[in-house]
Amino acid sequence: MQQTFTAVVKKEGDWWIGWIEEVPGVNCQEPTREALLQTLRVTLGEAIEFNRAEARSAAGQGFEEFSIAV
Repeated sequence: MQQTFTAVVKKEGDWWIGWIEEVPGVNCQEPTREALLQTLRVTLGEAIEFNRAEARSAAGQGFEEFSIAV
């Protein structure tokens, strides 16, 4: 299942900086807009996987998973 997130980007001096609105802590900077968008994709994917692993670890055994749409 593919999810969609919102990248907020801007040029600041010689750098492009960006954030993912929906996930705190996912922010990057790169020298080009294209590189920034790619780095944000990679960083977002890593953050989601880390959060998933952390949640499952905290839940221990016997947990259930549900899809929730907002």
